[in-house]
Amino acid sequence: MAKLLVLLLLHLGILLFRDHRSSYQTRMNAFREVEPVDLPNCNLIKGIEAGSEDLEILPNGLAFISSGLKYPGIKSFEPDKPGKILLMDLNEENPTVLELRITGSTFDLSSFNPHGLSTFTDEDNTVYLLVVNHPDVKSTVELFKFQEDEKSLLHLKTIRHELLPNLNDLVALGPEQFYATNDHYFVDPYLRSWELYLGLAWSNVVYYTPNEVRVVADGFDLANGINISPDGKYVYIAELMAHKIHVYEKHANWTLTPLKSLDFNTLVDNISMDPVTGDLWVGCHPNGMKIFFYDPENLPASEVLQIQNILTEEPRVTVVYAENGTVLQGSTVASVYKGQLLIGTVFHKALYCKL
Repeated sequence: MAKLLVLLLLHLGILLFRDHRSSYQTRMNAFREVEPVDLPNCNLIKGIEAGSEDLEILPNGLAFISSGLKYPGIKSFEPDKPGKILLMDLNEENPTVLELRITGSTFDLSSFNPHGLSTFTDEDNTVYLLVVNHPDVKSTVELFKFQEDEKSLLHLKTIRHELLPNLNDLVALGPEQFYATNDHYFVDPYLRSWELYLGLAWSNVVYYTPNEVRVVADGFDLANGINISPDGKYVYIAELMAHKIHVYEKHANWTLTPLKSLDFNTLVDNISMDPVTGDLWVGCHPNGMKIFFYDPENLPASEVLQIQNILTEEPRVTVVYAENGTVLQGSTVASVYKGQLLIGTVFHKALYCKL
């Protein structure tokens, strides 16, 4: 009888493992191959060799780019070098990147590991840059003041909180006010892997100010990119492993109410907003397995989506760019400015296109 019970439990364990494996492969889009969609006027950006995970373009055409992310389970081409913030002026005829010098006696440059970023410009036109940082696999938000004349960032503050344990992205609402996504529940990389494998929908979105911190949305299977509509009325959240973008209504007290969700055949990463049209531009991973299990013989592809009229009953979704990894590996973000498109990646290069 005992032997029969052991065999039964073993059989149930195998079935459970198979079910989870099948679910994991589905959530990873493990068997998808990309259909190429070419853009004719594109060039790789010189000076970006180890990632351009997130970027944001100011209304004046200055683009901030985070580079050099080291993330558990993800490839890095410069594992022993600290990350950096790059600047690109899209008003130039042939724009190039410049590494911004970071000043501030309390900031540890050697452990800088930038992830998502967002900007806020106050009434005096002072630009603040908020950057998700992972020093020693921890999570902080670093607050910088952009000093354009000196082409530098002055470090003002490091933000930590128990409700911000595993940050991915954020959208600035003020110099010290933001919504942020936590993409995991566990801090330990081993437990993170099992959380990802089992599909535990435990990640969330947190609203932060120095006086108030609270969870405003949860139940995500790896919450990733987040952004806000140009009119400030709606918040968009990318749920990477569920292949969804969620639309939330933002209220005066900063709470969020879910309105709708869109499904995709790709893993949606960072979300950028066209400030003129309100279109969403999304960097995506057609096959997530190739990102998390890097193989130089089977490279991770890149894909960029443009979503128009997302609040209507029939939003228009267009694949603007798609490529099998021979040019650009692992696209995470795409953003536009006056007929120009920047496409960033988690650990690889970046692409500049004229639309």
